[in-house]
Amino acid sequence: MNSFGRTFRMSILGESHGSCVGILLDGCPAGLFLEPADFAADMERRRGGSAPGTTPRREDDTALIQTGILEGRTTGAPILILFGNKNTDSGAYDAIKDTPRPGHADWVALQKYGGFADMRGSGHFSGRLTAGLVAAGVVAKKLLFPVRVEARLLEAGGKADIERAVQEAMAAGDSVGGLVECRVQGLPTGLGEPFFESVESLLAHGAFSIPAIKGIEFGVGFEACRLRGSQVNDPILDMEGRTATNHAGGLNGGITNGNELVFRVAVKPTSSIKAPQTT
Repeated sequence: MNSFGRTFRMSILGESHGSCVGILLDGCPAGLFLEPADFAADMERRRGGSAPGTTPRREDDTALIQTGILEGRTTGAPILILFGNKNTDSGAYDAIKDTPRPGHADWVALQKYGGFADMRGSGHFSGRLTAGLVAAGVVAKKLLFPVRVEARLLEAGGKADIERAVQEAMAAGDSVGGLVECRVQGLPTGLGEPFFESVESLLAHGAFSIPAIKGIEFGVGFEACRLRGSQVNDPILDMEGRTATNHAGGLNGGITNGNELVFRVAVKPTSSIKAPQTT
């Protein structure tokens, strides 16, 4: 399925070299101010084509809001947001359509869809479809205000010197992965459930829906397996639940505890590289 969420439900659509990609949002309440300009900053942040080491493909990425908006406000109907695909070179994929590329979804797509999937530019598997996810995030952040959501790249290729790591990989005709940290401030205490709908479970589900995400950790994360309980436990300071540290990353028992929510995701190196590969 290509949908996620219940109260705020998003359905991703399109293919990398099709006419467009986009997102259909259902559950957004009526009356929210929303216009194409609201998407500009975040869409520019995700767009490639300029920074060294990113995809050379550069699209306009103007948000084309098709439904659910009237005179600058949401109507309560589903919101369809599209992004046109103009900068495509499908001919380059004709020569390799029967040659599965290592690291890509070519082989599994062939097995699952019997050769009918449009795999130009990786088709529906492409990172191009994250345009719709970013657009959904723009709307979600407006709904969540004053909750604040921030994300930053901590390292690339295991190095804090991100530019150097990228340049070295480019010189070798290769690619690098990275570690991204997300922080959420202002969440109330008590969100989430103990088991299948814990905050960790739901965020992990969403995070792994982003192409190339290979791991997620909350708070001290995997480092906790090397520590003792006395080192990981966060001392509680008062009846409001404030703690001296935040090793838990803002969560206990799958439920928000009032502290800043902190998690990190591991991104694998892009599979499209210049170095020779075997297939």
